[in-house]
Amino acid sequence: MSPVPGGSRRTAALLLPAVAAAAHIAPAATWLPGPRAILFPGLAGTGRRRHIALTFDDGPDPVSTPRFLDALDGLGVQATFFLVGEHVVRHPAVVRETVRRGHELGVHGWRHDRPWHPAFVRDAEEIARTVRAVHDLTGHRPRWYRPPYGILTTGRWRAARRAGLRTVLWSAWGRDWTADATPESVRARVAADLRGGGTVLLHDSDRYSAPGCWHAALGALPTLVRDCRRAGLEVGPLRAHGPAPAPVPGEAPAR
Repeated sequence: MSPVPGGSRRTAALLLPAVAAAAHIAPAATWLPGPRAILFPGLAGTGRRRHIALTFDDGPDPVSTPRFLDALDGLGVQATFFLVGEHVVRHPAVVRETVRRGHELGVHGWRHDRPWHPAFVRDAEEIARTVRAVHDLTGHRPRWYRPPYGILTTGRWRAARRAGLRTVLWSAWGRDWTADATPESVRARVAADLRGGGTVLLHDSDRYSAPGCWHAALGALPTLVRDCRRAGLEVGPLRAHGPAPAPVPGEAPAR
């Protein structure tokens, strides 16, 4: 018996929201670091074998970010800071100082929210707004985008591309946002996943995490940099990371 046309339309109407929601959230599967590194090395932040990209999320913060800038100065290291737009305009002096010290800025969204529902227009407007805020303050146009919580959606990916940004997540993190994080735990978590050519995610603010947890990341910095250098790895921002070289048959990956 042939289906009733009206029933088909009703079924399609019921399925459409589910299909739209699936299309919206499907890219979030790239949050899983294992498959991401294999299937999407560019998104995982894979670069030159002898380079480590050091990145920080959730700033600028007038209390904690300057402490990281001082520590990085002492280590002779530059990094990439992914900034939340609404705090860029609240703390312009911190943003300018970050650039003055030679660091690179990326976009971490206008707000630090989870994108459970499609909002294509809002995503485009807010990412573009953050790009403009950074450019107006520093004269530098950011090149990189990292979505809050690392949750990438179709709308945010398209909005970033439209704004001329390249989306990059990470290949190793310190889980430094938790209340029980310590410099030792942060170092161990990063070391467990870090390989030459990797991108490290840390946080220079506790605004969206456990109060005071940034102390763990700050305390881990000297040993993280020392470990990388002892392994023959240079530490720097994403702009110095470069594309991952083509694999050589029979060559083991750099560690």
